[in-house]
Amino acid sequence: MSNAVKEALDIQPLVTGGKSVRDVTEDILRPVEAFPTSLWWKAFLLVLTITVVDLGIIGYLTWEGLYILGINNPVAWGFFIVNFVFWIGIGHAGTLISAVLYLFRQEWRTGINRAAEAMTIFAVLTAASNLIIHIGRPWVGYWLFPYPNERGPLWVNFRSPLIWDTFAVSTYLTISLVFWYIGLIPDIAAVRDRSKGEFKRKLYDILALGWVGSNKAWSHLETVAMILAALSTPLVLSVHTIVSFDFAVSILPGWHTTIFPPYFVAGAIFSGFAMVVTLMVIAREVFNLKDYITMKHLENMNKVIMVTGLIVGLAYSTEFFMAWYSGNEYEGFTFVNRAFGPYGWAYFIMFSCNVFSPQVFWWKKLRTNIPVMFIISIIVNIGMWFERYVIVMTTHADFLPSSWDMYIPTVYDFMMLIGTFGIFFTLFLLFCRIMPVIAVAEIKTVMPHKDGGHH
Repeated sequence: MSNAVKEALDIQPLVTGGKSVRDVTEDILRPVEAFPTSLWWKAFLLVLTITVVDLGIIGYLTWEGLYILGINNPVAWGFFIVNFVFWIGIGHAGTLISAVLYLFRQEWRTGINRAAEAMTIFAVLTAASNLIIHIGRPWVGYWLFPYPNERGPLWVNFRSPLIWDTFAVSTYLTISLVFWYIGLIPDIAAVRDRSKGEFKRKLYDILALGWVGSNKAWSHLETVAMILAALSTPLVLSVHTIVSFDFAVSILPGWHTTIFPPYFVAGAIFSGFAMVVTLMVIAREVFNLKDYITMKHLENMNKVIMVTGLIVGLAYSTEFFMAWYSGNEYEGFTFVNRAFGPYGWAYFIMFSCNVFSPQVFWWKKLRTNIPVMFIISIIVNIGMWFERYVIVMTTHADFLPSSWDMYIPTVYDFMMLIGTFGIFFTLFLLFCRIMPVIAVAEIKTVMPHKDGGHH
């Protein structure tokens, strides 16, 4: 295809800077091979401190009990379920990028799929920690799994959404972890072959599973990747659908609605892509990867954010319409109370961040502006956290006025919320140090020219 045609079709290269194959290997593996920078150490020590404090609070909570939190009779879940749904949603972009876009042969995924897949795993682990803690007795969390036991007639309740969450999250984590690791094997072998220390070489040799890079090995790898992508694709829809059932199968007004599954899935992709943009903007600056995480990658993700933001806005409007159209006074009161009641401030933040802020991406100059997209990506995830907050907290007014009560979070609620970000970013920073943040083998397949150098 000629350059004139490419310009007319706005086709931008996915690797810029006239890089050779050798340059790609050197640039992407440099953060793994070099000694960590002072900036990395400062960031790591900060998030590690937050994580340690969070673990201390979890220990104190386990010892003292849930009374130290703000949960009460009508709002029995509090921040735990808000954080759980939020982090499960964050992980959805990784599955979409790594599996769905892989099946559709979208080449622009190659610069961001590795970090997005890692983000999925770390987000699911963070979400699962909230799921275990909020049951009140985390030391018996394994009771959620149906297995032969000595407890006689005591068995899991398969009609409980909590059990559905257990199966959905464990399946999601397993498939995502295997898919991520399979893609890592060729790059782990590259790090092994370039390692100078004996211990490091042996460690990466074990992790590479004897990879030699033969045609047969590549053929098997691509076959397995295709199978795992096909298995992962339904998870994009099923996992957050099951999470939405935590609310939708109840009889509470505002929750008992069939719009929740598609609404939750769209919101998950929305928040997940926003987090990928946040991480990729930082990574391309800190690790000097601007030639591999290009404006094409970022612009495409911003388009997805814009479209899913419109879907989320439509869902908000549909909820109000159905509350009015149903003629159900309880349903109508719930949504009026949600927007104009004591939690109206949270609804305003949610609506402004999720519906209004992504509209700036209609303009190409703004969706290709690094500071703008970075700020919008953070605003979107603030809005998505408040969306889950609004859904959970506005159940403070149910059918019985005698049970109405306001949810007032304590300092421990806020500290554990901050702690979830500490856990997530601690894991992500460690990942950036020990594994290539971009798939070296895959990025070479989309280079505009592949001459010069060798793997």
